[in-house]
Amino acid sequence: MRLLLDTHILLWATVDPELLNIREDRRMRAPDAQICVSAVSIWEIRIKWNSFRRSGARKLDASPHEVLAFVEDMSWQLVALTPGHAAAALAQPLAHKDPFDELLLVQAQEEGLRLLTRDKLLAGHPLVVGAEQMLLRCD
Repeated sequence: MRLLLDTHILLWATVDPELLNIREDRRMRAPDAQICVSAVSIWEIRIKWNSFRRSGARKLDASPHEVLAFVEDMSWQLVALTPGHAAAALAQPLAHKDPFDELLLVQAQEEGLRLLTRDKLLAGHPLVVGAEQMLLRCD
């Protein structure tokens, strides 16, 4: 399966892989798994890296350069944001208005990928794998 990692999954894989649950880890390590990372996630990480908490600490533990180096070391495929992605509409729109979620899902749709996420707001979307288990456990 060709998986596009949601930004939080990418960050966990980079800085603290123990945060990945068994299902996420198995999907990423499956023999047929092809792991893809979007430039959109690197951009989101850059924005959050440049944001600070009231304490003065950065909001993230890894810089976009560290994450990008990790992706390259893992030989994961980078997916550029193209004008076609930017113009495409989701076949099944989102109920919420997170532009990063929408761009990642558009890329998944246009590139034949599935978005691996734990985001409950994305559970049930046909392009998503992972979040549905979270709903099953919480209900």
